[in-house]
Amino acid sequence: MLERPPRADLGDYSTNAALLLAPVVGAPPREVAERLGKELERALGASIERFEVAGPGFLNLFLADPWIAGSLAEMLAAGESFGADGADAPERIVVEFVSANPTGPMHVGHARNAAYGDALARLLILHGHEVTREFYVNDAGSQVRKLGESIRSLARGEEVARDGYRGEYVEQLVARLADASTMEPVELGRAAVAVMMDQIEASLNEFRVSFDLWTYESKLHEGDPSPVAHTLAILERLGHTYRSEGALWLRTTDYGDDKDRVLVRSNGEHTYFASDIAYHQDKRERRFDRQIDVWGADHHGYVERMKAAYAALGGDPENLELLIMQLVHLMRSGERAQMSKRAGEFVTLDDLLTEVGVDAARWYLLARSHETTVDLDLDLAREQSSENPVYYVQYAHARIAAVLAKAGEERVGAALAGVADGSRAPLHAAERALVKQLLAFPEEVEEAVERRAPHRITAYALLLAQDFTAFYRDCRVVGAEPEAVESLRIALCVATQRTIARCLDLLGVSAPAEM
Repeated sequence: MLERPPRADLGDYSTNAALLLAPVVGAPPREVAERLGKELERALGASIERFEVAGPGFLNLFLADPWIAGSLAEMLAAGESFGADGADAPERIVVEFVSANPTGPMHVGHARNAAYGDALARLLILHGHEVTREFYVNDAGSQVRKLGESIRSLARGEEVARDGYRGEYVEQLVARLADASTMEPVELGRAAVAVMMDQIEASLNEFRVSFDLWTYESKLHEGDPSPVAHTLAILERLGHTYRSEGALWLRTTDYGDDKDRVLVRSNGEHTYFASDIAYHQDKRERRFDRQIDVWGADHHGYVERMKAAYAALGGDPENLELLIMQLVHLMRSGERAQMSKRAGEFVTLDDLLTEVGVDAARWYLLARSHETTVDLDLDLAREQSSENPVYYVQYAHARIAAVLAKAGEERVGAALAGVADGSRAPLHAAERALVKQLLAFPEEVEEAVERRAPHRITAYALLLAQDFTAFYRDCRVVGAEPEAVESLRIALCVATQRTIARCLDLLGVSAPAEM
């Protein structure tokens, strides 16, 4: 393993190779580490300043300043490709996320799902994959009829059923839909869904989230044969279905599920599971190498049955990733915040954006792993100070823009050309630390992609901004002498600004030039 030690006095890189090699070569680990260090000195020449053997046999490597400066020149030369296209085997991937129930507005839970799915798609694309963003609209089934019944009841001045839909948005639908009092519930529900989908798409666009495809569940039941009928026929042909008590069942227990699942009820109605299986089969037939579904916390029990169905269709369950998002709690003054609740019993995405803005909302919803609950501090999210991480990172970007503007376009161009030889030495400790942090970016992207963890980019961006702040405090940039020092520092500012901007873009957060 080659890793970056936690402290500068332990070197620029450290490896445990000698500990693994010692039993093979039949020598003590520290002796093997010494031999390995000398061989690296011979191979790397002037690029390595020295090495140290530490502990039971760890080898710590200290790289020379010219190598550090040369690395800065290389990352600047890479331009937009720095940290990009790292995938060994690029795939065609469909990321299906949000897929909110179209019977109501987007709420804060959907917002986390949206921010996560969008940031993951951005990371996958940067890493070299071909990505399709897809929204699955559950516009079939009883909830559409219940929405229609609720709207019709309100339009007639009647009481809404106990299991019906309520809230200001339902009253607005009554006003939007002509003839609401006379339409049949299913027809009225579908008309309401169309209105809600327009609002959902508008809210997502405001949140900087867009989709390549909007797939409607109702379409899975249309055609001859329909996608659902087609999929059930495949499962029957493969011998994975059977009939019992008048219903059609899928033998999901053959693939690790705890019990078999109903596909068609005894009254002839298809279950939601049947539609979901057909949807995943449709994506398989569209020749995606990998399917990633981003689901809400209430879908945890659905994972095993879906993977079982995918395997029954002949798919590799490893190529179906079902990622479960955890809940979001809004906090104000240390307590749970209720906000306006004007849409009923939930806080809408629009409410959140009005309260804290797009940048803060996306940052805070992405700052923790999707596997953990988020407590979004509304007071901190609005604060314009170094205590607010998104403001801190954006301010670092804006500060660099001011430095480069002061230097002038011509001087910046000359600095970038002059840093190419990478020969300036010695480096200030803050310069070294900042270059080393920049060099970590490609690895952070790879880790974030492999672990499906956009939150790593928020953590990295904050560390990079902190290292830049220390560099800016300790190292004069414009006007530094001699000229070679100024050139390297201007070039270092350019590289840092580019990388901060790339991080913010991956998160869907703006990178302002002034604040």
